[in-house]
Amino acid sequence: MKKVSFTHNGRKFYLEAEECKRANWGLGLMFKTRKTSPLIFNFNKKVDWTLTSLFVFFPFLALWLDDKNNVVEMRVVKPFTFGIISKKPFYRLLEIPINGKNRELVKIIVDS
Repeated sequence: MKKVSFTHNGRKFYLEAEECKRANWGLGLMFKTRKTSPLIFNFNKKVDWTLTSLFVFFPFLALWLDDKNNVVEMRVVKPFTFGIISKKPFYRLLEIPINGKNRELVKIIVDS
């Protein structure tokens, strides 16, 4: 697990996330259970990739981060959604499963 910090609307947030290695970038939360840990994808360069939640069986919060870990876009993603696109390029992606452990954090982030 890796400590991750990010800023949204001037407020700093912290959580622990599993780093998703390059070999698993295409899978992310696919085929995992709702109880899984948040995932952080570090692309180390500006990208504008399209995501999918095919074979993700629960909703999650997607946070697209810039090179300074500021949220450039966020969206609650529903299961089995094809073609999830950020309007802005990003350097990192944080996927936070909406589950009992993360529900309060997700609510605070979305409401801020």
